[in-house]
Amino acid sequence: MMNFLDHPETDRIIREAFREDIGSGDHTSLSTIPPQAVRRAHCLIKDEGILAGVALAGKIFHQMDPLLHTQVQLEDGAEVKPGDIAFWVEGPARSILQAERLVLNLMQRMSGIATQTRRVVDRLEGTGCRVLDTRKTTPLIRHLEKWAVVIGGGVNHRFGLYDMILIKDNHVDYAGGIAPAIRASKAYLQQHGLQLKIEVETRNLQEVEEVLQEGGVDRILLDNMSVENLRRAVALINGRCQTEASGGITLEQVRSIAETGVDFISMGALTHSVKSLDISLKAVK
Repeated sequence: MMNFLDHPETDRIIREAFREDIGSGDHTSLSTIPPQAVRRAHCLIKDEGILAGVALAGKIFHQMDPLLHTQVQLEDGAEVKPGDIAFWVEGPARSILQAERLVLNLMQRMSGIATQTRRVVDRLEGTGCRVLDTRKTTPLIRHLEKWAVVIGGGVNHRFGLYDMILIKDNHVDYAGGIAPAIRASKAYLQQHGLQLKIEVETRNLQEVEEVLQEGGVDRILLDNMSVENLRRAVALINGRCQTEASGGITLEQVRSIAETGVDFISMGALTHSVKSLDISLKAVK
């Protein structure tokens, strides 16, 4: 599993977010809070869901000011309810105030994603099917959103255009068909010495058969198919490669789709339309 916390992308996001928010200085805190003031605050949960971003919060506070120290009460992945305290932070008051909004923005977003993911994971229990995220993420913080999916119990799909060959419908149409697209991708990987998995999106059972006839792919994506056609596709593929169902799938549908025998269900809704959890940072006198 990826080490999200110590990944360069995490450092980049924190650095750029501080630059965006603080700019030339937090003039409110600088003008109202004495430089020597040391204070405490706690992270108060005001919603029900799955907590995510606690480890990240500790890193944000430390990068803002090494003199800030956090005491964690609830770890990432914990089920939380209103009134719970996620952590305490203590140190220079100005530094707490400067880091506050970034910590809350990211924790609220990540916790919303983790909560939505856990709901899906619970629906899939006992089926053997796993839920995947997609590239339908917020630009420049995809790394954190995919981290939240993992905290919620989901599985990461590709992180970008660089770590997998995913031949979708537009690629097929531009390439002149499924077979030419698969052949071209294999030749490209060999030419450039790359070892990437190949997945092909299919829109009907005929296209599934075309992929199987060509062969050499790792996964077939079954897009916007009915439950009956998903069942037929899984039987047709018969374990020759992995299967993934996709296409506007909702929480209410995931169980029936999983019971068709697909290996994965990918859902853009895990990241593109979640409700953030209500979390605040309260000063303690």
